[in-house]
This record gives sequence, structure tokens and C-alpha cells, in this order.
Amino acid sequence: MNIYGVVFQDKGKIYYFNGQHLRIPNRVTVIVETEKGEQFGRVVNKMDKEASFKYTNELKNILRIATKKDYEQYLKNLKDADEALKKARQFSKELNLNMNFIDSSFTFDRKQLLFNFFADERVDFRELAKKLASIYHTRIELRQVGARDKAFHVGGIGVCGRGLCCANYLTHLESVTMNMAKNQNLALNPSKINGACGRLLCCLAYEDEQYILAGQGMPSVGETVSTPYGEGKVKSVDILNRKYKVLVNDELREICLENEEAA
Repeated sequence: MNIYGVVFQDKGKIYYFNGQHLRIPNRVTVIVETEKGEQFGRVVNKMDKEASFKYTNELKNILRIATKKDYEQYLKNLKDADEALKKARQFSKELNLNMNFIDSSFTFDRKQLLFNFFADERVDFRELAKKLASIYHTRIELRQVGARDKAFHVGGIGVCGRGLCCANYLTHLESVTMNMAKNQNLALNPSKINGACGRLLCCLAYEDEQYILAGQGMPSVGETVSTPYGEGKVKSVDILNRKYKVLVNDELREICLENEEAA
């Protein structure tokens, strides 16, 4: 199969489509078919033959390389979606709905108008959907997103002083668990391990594998271990440098696991 990766927005998730007989360079815009209707996107990669074997014919097709007329329609959709977002915010205030709208978008063929919003509780937006449908005469979808998705759309500065990973280059938000923070031997203080969204830092997920490898054979803080200086209790652990400090006979000793393994 002739499979291409396509994104619908900058730094968005990559979706794969069957290019059929087309030969498409990277960064060329295309029209693709999706379950929600036709979409305007940009090719970002082509899958090699070996990797494409796992895909079957259920992949949707790339219909064509986008024309100048398609691009003009895409720009019109962006402008109309922006106006629709303003309307949705206005109507939600009139209906006293506690909704924080993030963005809106039309499918390329305008068969659907999607709104992403953030809210602390579930919202009954049926009346809002009716009012919007009466204006735009298309299917209206209102999608409530979580705090991590909100940060992905809005962006910001992380605790490291750089732009949020999710808003800059991550194309998929991985599941992040408390065990990942424990694997790094971090203090489980929310102000230290939570990101701007109030959820666990995304970087914990893609650092986790290395910390697991580096932590193999390392003792835990509080564990009683035998050392060349005698038996003692572990007071601190430096996972990446494979060192730990042990209190032996009221004296703090540093043990380097790499030296022990070499010996």
C-alpha cells in the first residue's frame, strides 16, 4: 500500500491514509476522506514498505492533491469557524453554561462543525447545539476535553522555562502514571511533578524507560544493605549516576554501583 502520514493542524496527531496511485512529496497539502467527511491536511511522511504491511485496506484514502480552489475553501472554512466560535461563546453566556471554548473547525466539506471546550463538570449543551445548527445548517459536535488537551491547544510555559512539550512537538499525549514519578525517585509533591495543566508532567513518560534501566539493581531509600564499610541504611539514591548514600555507624558513605559491578 502507498501510505502517507497526514496532519490536520500544526503539531497535530499524525493520521495515516492510503495514497493509492498518487506520489506526494512531504509538506504538500491534500484532501482526504475521514469518518466525519472530507478534510484538508498536509503530508508529513511516507511509510516504508515493510512498515506498511501491517495496514490493511480499511485505511481511508487520499482523494487528491489540494488545488488552489481547495486552499481558498480551506481559508474560508477557517474564517467561518472563527465566527462560529464567537457565536458559541455568546450563546453559552446567554444560556448560562459554564463552558470555556478552546477552538472550532469545519470539515473541509462542511458536513460537520466541531467545537472543543473545557468545563469542570458535565454540561447539558443540547439547546446550544440546536441554536448553532439553526445558523450553520450542518452537524454540530461539542467535545468536552480534559486539562491536558486544554494545555495542548492553548500552550504556555512549563516549569523548565520552555514552551509546553504538548503544544510544541508531541503529536500524541501518552498516559502518565504516578509510578513513573516513583521510578525517578521524585518527591511526590504536586508542585514538583505536575505540569501547567495540573496533571503529571508529560516528560515523566518519555524519561521512564531510561530511569527503569538505570534503576536496575539499585536499593530503595530506607532499605538496609551490606556495604564494604558494614551494614547500613540507604539515605539517598542517585539513579542516573548509579550511586547511593548509606548511613553506616553514624557516618554517611557513598557507594557507586558501577564500581562494584566492574570489580
